[in-house]
Amino acid sequence: SAAEVIKDLKLENVHTRVGDGFKGWPEAAPFDKIIVTCSPEKVPQPLIDQLVEGGMMIVPVGERYQQTMYRMIKKDGKLERQALRPTLFVPMTGAAEASRERLPDPKNPRLINGDFSQAPPAGATNQVDFVPGWYYGRQVKRIEDSLSHAPYVRFENETPGLSSHLLQGIAIDGTSVGTIRLATRYRSDGVRRGDEADQLPAIVISFYDGVRADLGAEMIGPFRNSRSWRDASRLIRVPPRAREAIVRIGLFGATGVIEFDDVELKKVGD
Repeated sequence: SAAEVIKDLKLENVHTRVGDGFKGWPEAAPFDKIIVTCSPEKVPQPLIDQLVEGGMMIVPVGERYQQTMYRMIKKDGKLERQALRPTLFVPMTGAAEASRERLPDPKNPRLINGDFSQAPPAGATNQVDFVPGWYYGRQVKRIEDSLSHAPYVRFENETPGLSSHLLQGIAIDGTSVGTIRLATRYRSDGVRRGDEADQLPAIVISFYDGVRADLGAEMIGPFRNSRSWRDASRLIRVPPRAREAIVRIGLFGATGVIEFDDVELKKVGD
């Protein structure tokens, strides 16, 4: 259907092919630039081979739910990489998925870098809002506290309704995990509701089935006003059909400041 649209638009310099992205397009190579819009665990060697010397590749690389978007330049046959930001793409299927070495463990779900102690990689762009393990940050900063020496994240927003959040995806098997405990430490300052009734800071977990159909969401919060550092936690039942989940933290359209540390998700029982 993409080919038909291109034909209808009379675009003569765009070409299409259906195939395994891991193998690239050897008949049309070499390429000056390659953009990959799904995530392999490692950059496929055929794509490296098909990129010209000095060429650029943009590709999300990593584990199924822990990926980083990289800008890569080919020099002397190898890729020099610069980390752009954490991200979450669908996996590259075919040969790339079949050769994946590190697989998620849906029977023992957990969050990565929930204490925010992991710093951005050297040379990464946007060092302030680059929070390893967490994606799609909006109006967020990773703070190194000189007094407590404990990193945390700060969300700050002045415009009602404007997004301020981070998220992280996990694999979770609802047939093996019946209950989870979601917990955090938080501090708030001058938090006020946004334009809508549900625009208040919280930690939200949304569940999805095997075809990513929405199974509903649960939360810790919402949090209001100003509070000194304190703990919050909740036991949450996992839908039996759940196979994936997204954990979101932030202001979600509220104004003011909220800070989070020690965000943790644990399976309850065997």
